[in-house]
Amino acid sequence: MAGDGSELRPLQYEQTLKYGHYTQELGAYTKEEAARLSESGQRRLENNKGRCAKCRNCMVRCQKFLFSQVGEDWIFLILLGLLTGLLSWVMDIFVGMCLHAQKWIYEGLDSNVFLQYLAWVAYPVVLIIFSAGFTHILAPKAVGSGIPEMKTIMRGVVLKEHLSFKTLVAKVVSLTFALASGMPLGKESPFVHIATLCAALLSRFMSLFGGLYKNESRNMEMLTAASTLAMSCCFAAPIGGVLFSIEVTSTFFAVRNYWRGFFAATFSAFIYRVLPVWNRDEETITAIYQTRFRLDFPFDLQELPAFAVVGIASGFAGALFVYLNGVIVRFVRRQKAANTFLMKKCLLYPALVTLLISTLTFPRGFGQFMAGELTVEETLDTLLDNQTWAKQDIGEEFDIGHAHAWTHPQVNVFVVLFLFTFMKFWMSALATTMPVPCGAFMPVFVVGAGFGRLVGEGMAAWFPDGFNTNGTIYPIVPGSYALAGAAAMSGAITHTVSTAIIVFELTGQISHILPVMIAVILANVVAQSLQPSFYDSIIRIKKLPYLPEFGWGHRELYNIRVEDIMVRDVHYVSLKCCYRDLRNVLLTGHLKTLALVESADSMILLGSIERAQLQALLSLQLGRPRRLDFIRERAVGEKRRLSVASDTGRKDGGRRASLEVRFQISTEESTFSPVHPVSQKPLKPALKKPSVVEPPAEIPQSPNSCIALKNLFCACSKEEGLGDDVDVEDDMTIGEIAEWEEQQLDEQVNFSNCKIDPAPFQLVERMSMHKTHTMFSLLGLDHAFVTSMGRLIGVVSLKELRKAIEGSMAVKGAMVRPALASFRESGTSGCEIEATELHKLWDRMSLHRDHDPSESNENSQ
Repeated sequence: MAGDGSELRPLQYEQTLKYGHYTQELGAYTKEEAARLSESGQRRLENNKGRCAKCRNCMVRCQKFLFSQVGEDWIFLILLGLLTGLLSWVMDIFVGMCLHAQKWIYEGLDSNVFLQYLAWVAYPVVLIIFSAGFTHILAPKAVGSGIPEMKTIMRGVVLKEHLSFKTLVAKVVSLTFALASGMPLGKESPFVHIATLCAALLSRFMSLFGGLYKNESRNMEMLTAASTLAMSCCFAAPIGGVLFSIEVTSTFFAVRNYWRGFFAATFSAFIYRVLPVWNRDEETITAIYQTRFRLDFPFDLQELPAFAVVGIASGFAGALFVYLNGVIVRFVRRQKAANTFLMKKCLLYPALVTLLISTLTFPRGFGQFMAGELTVEETLDTLLDNQTWAKQDIGEEFDIGHAHAWTHPQVNVFVVLFLFTFMKFWMSALATTMPVPCGAFMPVFVVGAGFGRLVGEGMAAWFPDGFNTNGTIYPIVPGSYALAGAAAMSGAITHTVSTAIIVFELTGQISHILPVMIAVILANVVAQSLQPSFYDSIIRIKKLPYLPEFGWGHRELYNIRVEDIMVRDVHYVSLKCCYRDLRNVLLTGHLKTLALVESADSMILLGSIERAQLQALLSLQLGRPRRLDFIRERAVGEKRRLSVASDTGRKDGGRRASLEVRFQISTEESTFSPVHPVSQKPLKPALKKPSVVEPPAEIPQSPNSCIALKNLFCACSKEEGLGDDVDVEDDMTIGEIAEWEEQQLDEQVNFSNCKIDPAPFQLVERMSMHKTHTMFSLLGLDHAFVTSMGRLIGVVSLKELRKAIEGSMAVKGAMVRPALASFRESGTSGCEIEATELHKLWDRMSLHRDHDPSESNENSQ
C-alpha cells in the first residue's frame, strides 16, 4: 500500500553523459528492502488487530465471495423461488379477501332477494371488466393462460413482447381480479407464464453482475426451470409440478435442467406453504386439501373397473371440452359482424359471459341445485370428503361444514352432482374464452372431481354394504373416485400423466396410486386419439409457429420424405453476385435466412446469411456515408487536377521571372531600386483555405521576391490540402443520386464484412418426415436446406412440415407427390438416381482436371 510506506523503493541510479550507471550494489539493496518490508508487515499486522479492522476485512471477503457466487445457479433459483412463492401467496390473500367480501355483501342483503341478485351479479362483472380493460390497455399479450406462447418460446421462436415487464404487471393484476370474481377460471396455467416472466426479468437484473446471464442458451435453461414453479406455487406440489412442466412445455427435456427444476420448485413450495404458518393462518405445513381415507384397506380389487370407467369417461369429456372451447372461439371469430362489434366493444363480451354465469349460479335461484354458493376451495373440500352422502338423511346427519350446499329438499344428491358437473363443464369452456388471464386446469379439475364423486356415490348406492373381504366389510369411499376423476379429467385436457402425482401431493393421499394411475392413463389414451391438448388447440387457433406432434392413425406420414414436401423455388445469394441481385432477392422474399451458393450454375451450398446482414450490406453500399466518400474522392481528384495545372503555371512563371532577373542584372546594374512593400491580402485566402487553389491565370504578376514568397505559400497549402480530409456537402441532385446508385448496384458484393454461417443445417432429399420432425423438434429449427451431394435443391421450413403433418399437402411452391412415391422408387430407381448423381460429380471433377493444366500452361506462357 502506498500510504504505509510499503511501496517498492527504486534502485539508486545516476544519469551520466552517455549511458548512466547504478550507484548502489544489488545485494545491499535487496537486504535493505527485505528488512523494510518486514517492518511494514509487522506494523500492518499490529494495526489490523483492532476490532474495526477485522470487521472491515471480513466485509471485504464477504463482498468478494458474494460477487463471485452471485452468478451461480442456486442463488438465481433461490431468488426466483422466493419471488414466485411470495407473489402467489399475496395473490391468494387478495382473492380470499374479495370472495369473503362478496359473500358478506350477499348475506347482508338477505332481506331482499332482488338486491342480493344485483350484488351477486354486479360484483363479478365489475371485477372482470376491470381485469379485461387493464389487460387490453397495458399488455394485450397477457390474455389467456400463456402456456401456448411459452411452448413456442421454448422451441426457439422469439416472442419478446411476451416476456416484458408490462406483461408481468398486467398478468398478475388482471389474473388476481379475474380469480376474485369467482368465475370458473384457473390460476395454475397463467402462473407458468408469470414464473417465466419473473425468470426473464431476474436474468436481466443478474446480468448486471456478470455476463453469464446474457447468454441466450442459459436464459432458455432458466426459463425451463421457471416453468416448473406453477404447480409448486399453487398446489405446493414440487414433484408433480416439475413433471407437469416437462410434459406440457417441452418436447425434449435436457437432464441438466432436472435438478434446477426440482430445486426451484421445492424452494418455491416451501415459501408458499411457510408464509401462511408465519402469518398464523395455519398451524403447520400440510397438504392443501388434506384427505382422511382409510389406509389399512384403501380399495377393493372389484372397484378397479369403476375407476377404469371414470378414466374412459373423463377422456371423452376432456376431448369434448377442448372441442367445445375451440368451437366457441372459432364461432365468435367467423361472425364478422359480431367480431367487429366485439373488437370495438372489447369489454362487452366478458361482461355478458360473467353476467350469464353469475346469474345461473345465484344461490337463491338455479344455483341452489348446483352448490352455487361454494367457492373452489370449499367445493373441493366437500367433494374429497370420505363420507358417503347417499346413505345420509337429507340435510340432517351431514357433519361437514359445507355439505348442506349439496342437499335440497326436492331433489337428491345425485341430481345436484349431475347438474353441478354438467353446468360447470360448459361454463368453464365458455369462461376460458374471455379476454382475461385465465387457465382451464383448475375448473376442469373441479368438474372431474364432481364427476368422480357422482360415480362414487353411485357405487355406494349400488353396494350399500360395501365389500366383504375375509369376513370384514369395507364400505366404499366416494372421495377416492373424486380424486381419480379430478386427475383423469385434468390429464385428459392437458394430455399429461403427472396430474396423478399432483393430486397425491395436493391431498396427501398416496394409497390410491394404482386406481388413479389407471384412470389417468385411460383418459389420456381416449383424449389423445380424439383431440389435441387444450394448449395445442390454442396454438392452432392463434396460428403460432409451433410444430405439432404426430397424431394417431396416420401411418402414411411415416412414408413421406423430404423431397415430397420441400420448396424447390429457393431464394439464394451467389458468391459473385452484384448488389442489384442482392436487392432483388431482398424485395421478392421475406425469409429471415438466405442460402449462399458458389454460383448459379453449380449451386454448391457454402453457408447461410441472415436477412439483416444482407440489408446492412445493401444499405452500406447505397447509404449517404458512401455517397459522401464518392463526393470527397471526386473533390480530391479535381483538386489534384488543379494542382497539376498550378504546378505547370508556376514553372512557367519561374522561368519568366528568372529571365527578367538575369536581364536586369546585365543591363541595369547602376539603376537598381528597392522593391516596394507588397500587400499581404493575396496571402490570407491561402492561409485560411488551404484546400482552395486558384488558377495560375488569376495569379497577379509581381516582382521576383513576391512571386517566390507566394509560390512558397501556395505549395505549402497544396501539400496540406491534399493530405487532409476535404469537408464536402451532399449537393448531388436526385438524378445524379439515381445514376450513382445504378453504378453502385452493378458492383460485386463484398461478403468479407458479413457474418456467414458456414454450417447451416442440411437435410438430404430422401430423409423421412418422421426423422425430419425429430430433428426440428430436438434442435428447435425454423428451416433447413435440402442438398443433394452438396448442391442446394430445396428448403423445408416449419410451415411446410406443419402442413404436411396436419394433412394439408397442397403447399404453394412445393412439389406434391403421392405418399408412397418415394417408397416405390426406393428400389432400382433409387440406385439409378444415385448413380446419375455420381456420374455428374465425376464428370464435373474430370472437367476441373482438364481445365487446370490449360490454366497453368497459360500462366506459364
